[in-house]
Order: sequence, then structure tokens, then C-alpha cells
Amino acid sequence: MAGTETPRFKQWQLSTTLGIDGLNLVEDASIAQVGDEEVLVEMHAASLNFLDLFVAKVSKPVSLSPTENDGKSESSQGGQPGTLEQQPNPGLVTGCDGSGIIKAVGAAVKDFAPGDRIVTHLIGRIPDDAKVDFDSLRSSLGMGTNGTLTQYGKFHHSNLVHAPRSLSFEQAATLPCSGLTAYNALFGLGGRQVQRDQWVLVQGTGGVSVAALQIAVAVGAHVVATTSSAEKAVKLEILGAKHVLNYRDTPEWGVPARAFTPGKVGFDHVVDIGGDATLGESVKAVKTDGVVSTIGLLGGPADQQVPMMAAFQNACIVRGLVAGTRQQMRDFVAFVDEKGMKPALDDMVFGIEDARKAYWRQERQQHFPRWSSSCTVEALQVVRYLREEV
Repeated sequence: MAGTETPRFKQWQLSTTLGIDGLNLVEDASIAQVGDEEVLVEMHAASLNFLDLFVAKVSKPVSLSPTENDGKSESSQGGQPGTLEQQPNPGLVTGCDGSGIIKAVGAAVKDFAPGDRIVTHLIGRIPDDAKVDFDSLRSSLGMGTNGTLTQYGKFHHSNLVHAPRSLSFEQAATLPCSGLTAYNALFGLGGRQVQRDQWVLVQGTGGVSVAALQIAVAVGAHVVATTSSAEKAVKLEILGAKHVLNYRDTPEWGVPARAFTPGKVGFDHVVDIGGDATLGESVKAVKTDGVVSTIGLLGGPADQQVPMMAAFQNACIVRGLVAGTRQQMRDFVAFVDEKGMKPALDDMVFGIEDARKAYWRQERQQHFPRWSSSCTVEALQVVRYLREEV
């Protein structure tokens, strides 16, 4: 499709130098034309999350099985199954979450039209109901495909969905990665979707955890959260948490958390973001036949063996997941509009020139679990729904 040339604009690209300082602001980018299956988007918001920090900083494979190959992972051109690796990819536009307005569509695009408001979807070019696995992230926006930290973006149509009517660009930009992952955790397992008056446990004040809290509250579920300080506990209570446990004061929080549930039977859903380091406590907290959705590795290695026998004895489901399907993203958008859910945003918003400062803020964990970032033709504001500690 010809005739879609944009004015010169700004975008952030990876350079040959790894790390946040290696991010490169290009001030004269352009898009000459849009392919038949592509869509040109004027970006209005971009949201940073843990994956963006990973892409900027990590240069060696991250393995899901640390004991393989005697605990040593070897990088390869295509990557090994069960590993996620990021190598210098000069020129790749960073950022995986964003929202904007469509300016032009390719000849084969039927679901979108100029003027539509959209949000990005992390992984495209797969069926709408295809499950996303760890290896799929290699082709995700901002990692294997040009991402969202740009004033104009050219995307395959399968990397987009229509934005919620009820949200601003900044709010909508936080939905794709952290928000969708949380939605999948609570709604993605057939027959086990979160219900009104059920009990849900979330960990920390990062993007996925706060999204899960807000989603559960919107359904009418009861939420217990863990965090590291009284200040954060107050914020979680404002967002709807019934009880908050300080995991620094109570490192073995599984049984105390369980005590908040009626009859101390445990939680219907536990959203676990710490991986090996927190899974043991999550299994202690979940009810018989409940669901533990494990979606992160943020807690680092476990101090002791993960008690999978306890999961067996508790007859619970331990479910791993990565992001969500495109159909789940559409369902999440409809849920947000139906429930009137407003994502919690960080207080700080950055212009496109200062996006590196947003990365530094994220790395230093100075944000509260929020989502956000906004960009127009004149200025791109970077928002976050980011990770703190577990």
C-alpha cells in the first residue's frame, strides 16, 4: 500500500550496547509505506513493564530449567527450547505495550479502519486462540518485532485489538502485557474462572498483581495481598484489598494468609509472580482443588525445594502461563468496558525524550504498580504498570 509516508518522528531503538544507557533516541524516523496486512498507528501512549527492562538489559539466555546442561545455558542463533534470550538487535524499536489511533490500513486488513482507537497485542501472526508459551516471546513486540516507543508505528494487524471505549489512551496502554496476563490468570482456565465472593491472593504491588487485584474486585471477589511496607499496604487497600500481609515481617505468609478465608479453607485463586521463591507459600495458601497461576520468576531461586508433593496432597492446580491469546485480549477489553475498571497508573509520566528516565525509575522500583505512558505526534509520554518487588 503506497501513499502512507509519515512526517519525520521520534522513536527509541536498541543499539549495539546492552543496558538502559544503550537505548538510542532516533529523531528522524519515517515510514514510507504500509504492507497489505499492516496497519499504521499514530501512538498516543506506551506502557513499560518488566519485559521491557529485560530486553534492554539481558544478553544471555534465561532458562526455565536452571539444572539443564549442568546449570549452564548456551546461546544459539535461534535460541534453545525453554529459554528466553535477548541479543543486541540494533534498530529494533523498543516497548511492547501501547495505544493509539489508526492512520492507514493495508489492502488485506478488514477488522480496522482509519480513526479506530487501538491497543497493541504482544504476539501476532498466530491464530487468535493460540496459547502463548515462553518461546513465543522471542517474536513479541519490542523484542523480536518493532514495538511501541515510537510516535508512529507499523504493525501487523494481528498485533492490534480495538481499545476500550471507557479508557483514556494512558489507561488503555497498560492493558496488553500485565493486564492481559492477570486476566488470563483469573479467567483463562475453563471452568475455573474467578467468581463473585471467591477469595483471591495476589503478591506484591507490581503490574500483574495490581491488575489481578482490580479484576478480582471488579468481579466481586475478596482479595488478600502481600507487600513489603505499610505505605504500600494502604495503597492496596484503597484499590480494594480486604487484607494485606507484610511478607518481610511474615516471610512464611501462606498459612497466615489462608487464615483470612472463611473457615481457613484457603484461596480459590492465587496469582504467583515469584516463581520458585514464592510457590511453596502459594501452595500453602490455596484451597483444595484451587488454582495457583504462576506467571513470573521475580522472586529468584528458592531457599528450599519447591514442595510439589504439597500440591499433590492439596489436590490443587498449579498452572503456568505467559500473557494471553488475542481472543482473551478482546474479552479483557470487553470486561474493562462492562465493569468500568480503571487501571491504576503511576504518578510519573515522561515525554518521549525522557523515556530512558522511565526505564531507570522502573529499575529502581520507584513506581507504584501502575501502568502508563502517552505519546502523540508532538510528544510521547511513557507510562508504567510495572514491577516492584514480589
